[in-house]
Amino acid sequence: MTATAIKKQVDNYLPLLSTKQQTLILEMIKSFLNVDNDTERITLRQYNKEINDAVARIENGNSVSHKDALKELSKW
Repeated sequence: MTATAIKKQVDNYLPLLSTKQQTLILEMIKSFLNVDNDTERITLRQYNKEINDAVARIENGNSVSHKDALKELSKW
C-alpha cells in the first residue's frame, strides 16, 4: 500500500472516530515518533557481549524454567 493510499484511508476514517478516540490516535502517533529519540542504540560489540553473558549465565545454571517463570508471573 502506498503512502498516498494510507493517508487517504486515514483521512476517511479519522472523522468517524470520537474526539476521545482521535486524541488516543494522536498520542499513539506521537509515541511512535518518539521511539527512536528515547532509545539509545548500543554497539554491535556491546550487543554480542550481552548475548555471550546471557549464554554463560544459562550454561552456569543461572536461569529460570518456563514453568517456574509462569508460576512466578501468576502471583502478580
